[in-house]
Amino acid sequence: MNEQEHINYIRIAEAIEYIRENFKDQPNLDDVAAKVHLSPFHFQRLFTEWAGVSPKKFLQYISVEHAKHMLKEKETTLFDAAYETGLSGTGRLHDLFIKIEGMTPGEFKNGGENLSINYSYAESPFGNIIVASTPKGICYMAFSENEDQSLSDLKSHFPNAILKQKLDLIQQNALYIFTHDWDKLHQVKLHLKGTDFQLKVWETLLKIPMGELATYGKIAEKIHKPRASRAVGTAIGNNPVAFLIPCHRVIQSSGHFGGYMWGNTRKTAIIGWEAAQSHASKL
Repeated sequence: MNEQEHINYIRIAEAIEYIRENFKDQPNLDDVAAKVHLSPFHFQRLFTEWAGVSPKKFLQYISVEHAKHMLKEKETTLFDAAYETGLSGTGRLHDLFIKIEGMTPGEFKNGGENLSINYSYAESPFGNIIVASTPKGICYMAFSENEDQSLSDLKSHFPNAILKQKLDLIQQNALYIFTHDWDKLHQVKLHLKGTDFQLKVWETLLKIPMGELATYGKIAEKIHKPRASRAVGTAIGNNPVAFLIPCHRVIQSSGHFGGYMWGNTRKTAIIGWEAAQSHASKL
C-alpha cells in the first residue's frame, strides 16, 4: 500500500464511520460523499476501488439485519464444517491452517526474557500495523498510526525480550494475507503468550471462514465451555495478533458488531471488506 492508498483508507474510514453510525437512516451516496468532501462520482469510484463493492452494497454488508442473516443461515454449516475439518475455510488462506504454538511457562511468566523478537512496520488496507516475530512464528500484530506508541505497546507485552527492528521471512509470509497473494504465502505459524484457555479460544477464531461471523456463545460452545461467554469475550479482547487471528469476526448474538481493540470503525471496515471479498470469490 502506497501513501496515497493509505490516505484513501483514512477517507474511507471516515465514510464507514458515518455509515456505521447512520445505517438505520440508509444514507444515500450524496450524503456520504458530502461527509468526506468528495463529489458523488469520485467517492463512488474511490470506495469501490477500496472495498470492491459500491457504498450501497457495503452498507448492506454492515447492517444488523445482514449480520443476523449470516449468523442464522450460514454459521452452523460453514463455521462447523471449517471447525470439524481443522481448516479455516476456502475463503481464508484456502486450505492453509495457521498453527499456534504456545510459549513455554517460563517465557510466559518472565515477559519473554532471553526471547529474540524481530519487529517491523507495514501498511495494510485498514491502516498501519506493527508485526513482530520470534524464530517460531508471529508473536504480535497490531494496528497503530503511531510507531512510537506501537513499539511501546509491543514492549509492554514482552518487557524483557531482546527487540530488533528487522523484517524477516516469517513477517513477510504473514503480511501476504492482506494482498491475497496465495502463491507466495507459506504456512504461517504463531508463537503466542497466553493461558491454555486463551490459546484454545484464539485457535477456534482461526476456524471462522472469511466473510462469515460467529457469536461469543458459539465460540464458547466450540471449546466445550457453553457458560463461559464472558470469559471467551475477555480472551478475545486479549488477542495479541490483529487480523491473522480474526477476532473481528465475532459479534453479539443481536447482530451488533460490538467492540474491537483496534477501534469499532476498523472492525466495521474489515467485516464489510471481507464480506465483499468473499462475495466476489463466489462469482
